[in-house]
Amino acid sequence: MPLFVIIGRDAPDSKDKRPAARADHLEYWKPLDEAGRVVVAGPLADFAGSLFVFQAENIEEAVEIADNDPYVAAGVFESSEVHGFKGVLPNLVYG
Repeated sequence: MPLFVIIGRDAPDSKDKRPAARADHLEYWKPLDEAGRVVVAGPLADFAGSLFVFQAENIEEAVEIADNDPYVAAGVFESSEVHGFKGVLPNLVYG
């Protein structure tokens, strides 16, 4: 299954909105994580947003996953970028 990256860019007031939406956000990603489809995910250290590297069937599914993240509906993410990703290291060789 191909890899994709989501870069969720935080809204200016995301620090106020994030706590109320965090449980729903984590619950949303839980099935993908339990299915082994999440390689890594978490907030950026400079508080500019979050990064997700995960598997999806295709770009359409990846965009759907990004668009339906509770952080989008709650206004935590001001915008999201979705990109195909080719993992190389460590020990990743995805087409």
